[in-house]
Amino acid sequence: QVQLVESGGGLVQAGGSLRLSCTASGIIFSINDMGWYRQAPGKQRELVARITRSGSTNYVDSVKGRFTISRDNVKKTVYLRMNSLKPEDTAVYYCNADIRSSSAAGYLEVWGQGTLVTVSS
Repeated sequence: QVQLVESGGGLVQAGGSLRLSCTASGIIFSINDMGWYRQAPGKQRELVARITRSGSTNYVDSVKGRFTISRDNVKKTVYLRMNSLKPEDTAVYYCNADIRSSSAAGYLEVWGQGTLVTVSS
């Protein structure tokens, strides 16, 4: 069984920084795109940033210039460095990845359990 485990969330003051990590474990043949999503109270889940296996990235406009997504394919880990945090960044952050468990299998979309980021004003 494949799973994603996030860490690094917490409480930070506005203007501060946090780094989220997410590691995939289980029977993994390959990982395609990886990403971070977030869901604030009363709002829909939204894409924050996504990174391909080769390192191409895309970001939601509200975090461009402040957040950086990266990955370590050997460690099967994706990171989200968050700088200049704002109260509106407060949300549960979810890791997401497209994972194959064997060469014969298709890619399966896997989600982490979420980690809470709270930015105080």
